[in-house]
This record gives sequence, C-alpha cells and structure tokens, in this order.
Amino acid sequence: MNEDELYLAEQIKSWVWSGFYDSRAANECLDDVLDGDVDEAMLRDLIAEELYKKRAQEKDWPLQTDCDRLDAVFADLNGAMVIALQNAGYMTDDAFDDIGEIYAQQPDGTYRGYCFYHGQDLERAVAGEGIMLSFGDMRDTDEGKAAIAALIISTLQRHGFVTEWNGNVQTRINVPHILWQRRLARQRA
Repeated sequence: MNEDELYLAEQIKSWVWSGFYDSRAANECLDDVLDGDVDEAMLRDLIAEELYKKRAQEKDWPLQTDCDRLDAVFADLNGAMVIALQNAGYMTDDAFDDIGEIYAQQPDGTYRGYCFYHGQDLERAVAGEGIMLSFGDMRDTDEGKAAIAALIISTLQRHGFVTEWNGNVQTRINVPHILWQRRLARQRA
C-alpha cells in the first residue's frame, strides 16, 4: 500500500470500529476522502473485511459495554437539559454548529448547557486513548460551565466511569479508561 492507501486504511478501521458507521456510511465517508493514486476497490473490500472482523468480535463482548454505559450518560445529560452529542462532526466547530442548530429549534430555557465529543476524539477513543468531553453552558459564564462540568462528572461516575478534570472550565473532561466496543445501531436492542 502507498502512503495514501495506508492513511485511508487507518481511517476505515476507525470508522468501522467506532460503531457509528455501517457499510453504507463507511463507503460514503470513503467517497468524501478518495483522492490521489489509490486502489479504490481494495479500500472498499477493506470496509467489508473490517465489518466482518468486528461482527465476529462483537459476539464475545459483554452484554453491556462501556459504550452502552456512555450512551446512558448522554441520555441522562439530555434529560437534564444538556445538549449531549456523540460523534458531533469531525472537529469542535462542527460540534458547535450542531449544538447551535438544536438550541435554535427549542424555546429559550430548554437547555442550560452542552456536552460533546467529535470525530477526532472518537478516533482517539477507538485507538484506546480514552475520550475527551467538551462542555459549556448557554450563558457562557464560568460559574455555569463549572456547574455543567460537575453534572457531567457526577453522571459519568454514577455510571462507573473514572474521570480526570483539573477544575479549569477551559479544559475538557477526560474519561481515560474506556474500552471502545460500540455495536452498530441495527445490532443493539
């Protein structure tokens, strides 16, 4: 494989093992980044191979994975007036766009804050490097941000996660120990 193919192969593995991309979605992602002198057929075959490997390994995963517990954290946060988004775009700006759209569709006071991780964070989590969570409050005050951080941390801990945060509202919350085992949505009950 050439350098471009090696890079795309790593992207494919990350998409598939993230659990957010089925065959169709992974192939669409590949369409978006195909460029240069690459063997497209080999890369598309790699998507199918990785999905096959992932499905085989999923059979040995516990009934409830860390990703299932993380889903419960995000559901709890959404229920607590926090816009909580997983895999929110590829970068922070993308996530803020998504949050802004959701916020604009609801009456004032519906949400008091937000929490998210984006695609780059997801890549690190799939690679075994934990997950970093961004957060803030809708009034953009340090006091409000600290309150949202405290809510996120307590919710994570209630669901059995270890957290790391230095108390600075300008830094993100780290969940350093998460085993990324996300089943595809169609396979979850």
